[in-house]
Amino acid sequence: MKSRSHSKKKMIALISAVPSEGSFLVRRLRLERASQSYLPLFYHGEGEKSGLLYAVSGTGKTNAAHAATVLIREYSPRLLVNFGVGGAYPPAGLALGDVMVAESEIYGDEGVRDSDGFHGAEYMGIPFLQRGRKKYYNEFALDRGLSRRALASASSVFKGADEARKVGAGRFITVSTCTGTRERAAELGQKWGAICENMEGAAIAHICALYGIPLIEIRGVSNIVDERDKAEWDLGLASRNCCKAVVQLLKALTTDHS
Repeated sequence: MKSRSHSKKKMIALISAVPSEGSFLVRRLRLERASQSYLPLFYHGEGEKSGLLYAVSGTGKTNAAHAATVLIREYSPRLLVNFGVGGAYPPAGLALGDVMVAESEIYGDEGVRDSDGFHGAEYMGIPFLQRGRKKYYNEFALDRGLSRRALASASSVFKGADEARKVGAGRFITVSTCTGTRERAAELGQKWGAICENMEGAAIAHICALYGIPLIEIRGVSNIVDERDKAEWDLGLASRNCCKAVVQLLKALTTDHS
């Protein structure tokens, strides 16, 4: 694999949890799979000219953190794009196939639950990460400028399209236990004021904050966070629309550094 010889200033790393989330992107960009035993990686079919590296992490926070660490330490990307599918909280007003852009990522169920209810990590007084004077508890803010660019790119994909799509931006929640009841959805949504639920994003944001790497996160709405009913989900539509937004974003980002 020749990824190490790419210009470090131009490298963009991509990460999703499962292959199906990136299959559209792999076909569109003609990415080729590399023979790595410890981490499934894809690199652009045009090799030296692409500056793109895509990793499939596996589901959950530990797999996501591991993949992000390998990408950052081995390939020194200028930024990382986390993408895939996620559940939208009902107050966000989004529908299946809509696209969501993260303004921040939150560990939604890390903390303490006592007689008063759930409290985040700040309640314990122990941050998950400290860089200089900055302390990170449950929430990791993403780069505002990059989030705005991602929002604009995603919006441009669906503007004037035959099938209108909304593109929303806001706080994302990462959980270890997927929400499958209306009561739990209301609890988490109200606690954090978030639009999206997923299982990896905060761990990736944590690692990016640790190493000082900018992060963009884009997800397609695969389901509404409510009573769990997979018959009401559309993973394929969510993945395709998310990948379309990512491809558009990559065009803008690579043009800037051509």
